[in-house]
Amino acid sequence: MSLLDIRNLSLSITGTLILQDVSLTLEAGEVVAVTGESGSGKSMTALAVMQLLPSGAEATGRITLDGHDLLMLDEATLCTLRGDLVGMVFQEPMTALNPVQTIGAQVSETVRLHRPDLDSLKRARDVLDRVGLQAIPLTRYPHELSGGQRQRVVIAIAIACGPKLLIADEPTTALDVTTQAQILDLLKQLAAEDGMGLLMITHDLAVVAEIADRITVMRGGKVVEAGDTPALLAAPKHPYTQALLAASNHRVDLPDSNKDTPLLQVKNVVRDYTLPRTRLFAPAGTHRAVDHVSFDIRRGERVGLVGESGCGKSTLTRAILGLEPVQGGSITLDGTPVTDSSVRRKMQVVFQDPYGSFNPRHLVARLISEPFHLLDTPPKDRDARIAAALNDVGLSPEDAQKYPHQFSGGQRQRLAIARALIIRPELVIFDEAVSALDVSVRAQILDLIADLCRQYDLTYLFISHDLSVVRTITDRVMVMQRGRIVEQGETEAVFGAAQHPYTRQLIDAAPTLPEAIT
Repeated sequence: MSLLDIRNLSLSITGTLILQDVSLTLEAGEVVAVTGESGSGKSMTALAVMQLLPSGAEATGRITLDGHDLLMLDEATLCTLRGDLVGMVFQEPMTALNPVQTIGAQVSETVRLHRPDLDSLKRARDVLDRVGLQAIPLTRYPHELSGGQRQRVVIAIAIACGPKLLIADEPTTALDVTTQAQILDLLKQLAAEDGMGLLMITHDLAVVAEIADRITVMRGGKVVEAGDTPALLAAPKHPYTQALLAASNHRVDLPDSNKDTPLLQVKNVVRDYTLPRTRLFAPAGTHRAVDHVSFDIRRGERVGLVGESGCGKSTLTRAILGLEPVQGGSITLDGTPVTDSSVRRKMQVVFQDPYGSFNPRHLVARLISEPFHLLDTPPKDRDARIAAALNDVGLSPEDAQKYPHQFSGGQRQRLAIARALIIRPELVIFDEAVSALDVSVRAQILDLIADLCRQYDLTYLFISHDLSVVRTITDRVMVMQRGRIVEQGETEAVFGAAQHPYTRQLIDAAPTLPEAIT
């Protein structure tokens, strides 16, 4: 008998059908990936296994886990199984962890609930050591850890009682490439050593190719294709699977541009932060986040900036926007210091999470015309400018009278781009602008950026941890490590023959699809 056996699972929420006749199996020690776009039903399938469904949900079919028919169990019995027989790793560790409890308390809580005969703190120490946190004390709080370390804590909580099934829901989406590779290796190692079944929920087919033995592809709440990973990726049969693979390998056709005139000039910039005193009368230390960084961006040039979390990318970005003081060097836009208020209106930002950067109470018309209200008097042709901006990003002028929640994630990112471009800035900064998007939506947004380059000769700095995206959307790339630019050059030259060991490390760590399907 399979460890996990889902048969003809259908799920509706207040009468709306969410899942329809979903079937899949998972053996002990096997890694099965469930992939598809947002709204395909993959996360809801995982929540159905955990029986953590929203109010009003009704499920039919069978979900059998190690002989237990989960749809027939009461809540008290399910509580004894969650964390013991099955563990779950969530996408965003900072929201999965309690910010006011130490990591030792949070890992040991699962042990106290399900293994009261064990020394819970000793078990917490052992399991944190196992996930690679040997040097981290149990007394640390989540905010004191990096993103990768927090994800390891979440994994430690999930495996603390030795579950037979581990569900990982998009566990690497927000991580940089080296941390992502480490987490994937850790998950594979745990599944192999413990004979634990691993159900991986992800929209990233490159991650699927790295880790999964078998793949289940979902669309619209249905399984459209399933099979062994190498065979399915080499010869996908369903048009939807073929479309996902094509989007994963999508290459953008950037237009040529005139790159003769310097626009942004960053010269020998230093940014230090003061650290807390270690003793009462000891001098305060400093942390150098940006260490003598220099580069130019020419008008019409598309430049990428890559590096691991904590390398200084965000600090440098804030300094370029004039939002962060620097202790040394200079940053100018078209010859004027970026700290000058007149320069602020010449730069705009597209953030990673457009929903978080929009006021949910405002209509789209108010949101995308926000630069007019903040930087200048709204023009007399405001409505015409709004309509033109929406048309430019592939939306309709009628969308101006809608609210952000009425749009999909990709459409909200189009709105964010419209807001950035409505005042025709000289420099646009894309800060992880596509990292949270599905592969097909990501391809559409990248094509949109290329089209806007043809229309407006955009100059932009594209910040991302996704090397495949940076490779296709930039002319030149800079690699940042520990506050320094360690390598820069033409994008294809750097990716094709990286000179610095750190650059080669980033490229090697990035998950890729097999050559046969690229």
